[in-house]
Amino acid sequence: MRFVIVTGVSGAGKTAALKMLEDARYFCVDNLPIPLLEKFASLMPEIHGEDVQNVALGIDARSGRSLDELEMVLERMKDAGYEFEILFLDADDKVLVKRYKETRRSHPMALSGRVDEAIRLEREKMKFLRERADYIIDTTHLLTRELKQELEKIFVDNSEFHNMMISVLSFGFKYGIPADADLVFDVRFLPNPYYIDELRPQTGLDESVFRYVMECDASKIFADKLEDMIAFLIPNYVREGKTSLVIAIGCTGGKHRSVTLARELYGRLTKNREYGFRLEHRDVEKDRVVKK
Repeated sequence: MRFVIVTGVSGAGKTAALKMLEDARYFCVDNLPIPLLEKFASLMPEIHGEDVQNVALGIDARSGRSLDELEMVLERMKDAGYEFEILFLDADDKVLVKRYKETRRSHPMALSGRVDEAIRLEREKMKFLRERADYIIDTTHLLTRELKQELEKIFVDNSEFHNMMISVLSFGFKYGIPADADLVFDVRFLPNPYYIDELRPQTGLDESVFRYVMECDASKIFADKLEDMIAFLIPNYVREGKTSLVIAIGCTGGKHRSVTLARELYGRLTKNREYGFRLEHRDVEKDRVVKK
């Protein structure tokens, strides 16, 4: 039986994660009072049976003052021989604020109504959980289905997991550099399909454009060097404690060259299944040229 404690900052997706684990036939309990945690763990052998193979327990800032007791409770459980895993869900502060504004829900620690201050206080209280977490998933850039894929990889398929989500993002410089980009690469030096009449209405998602760009020797050399550098950087970022990496590749309009190189890099990186990957084309549909 697996005993998973699902926690994290409010707004990062804990409720959604519990629902996904429930769909994966985990017995899920949300917001159990912390003083009952040890008692719950002691009952696990009794509830373990044909219908209950794994358990997921949600704990977050709603626990209030008793959250301060959690570290000692977990230590006692560990000393008593209870085996448990901690999944910590995190997200960028700006994204958390945006999510709360969109849902119009109040933050559990927003006594004064200020969400940004509540997030800061919550991070302080949850710091010890993040530090001892077995899995950290940054949901800043994740779609719901992508979060589900990551959870299934860890808790259903039992795949080896590293706390890193890598986003490969294509964009157009004319629309601005992505504010959340960690690494930015400019591919405007490559041949531009925009100046080929039959390719102009297409994008890097079309194979004719993809082949046109990648047949250039400079594209192949750039892709090789970029792959080599990213492969070197990722494990070093992981050791540093980084959980999210956004690799942005830009051309003028974000439709041809950047999309092609983002696809190429994503295809190469995803051969390594140790990390989570996602591909996004931010500007591919902006000012789309339609062939008449």
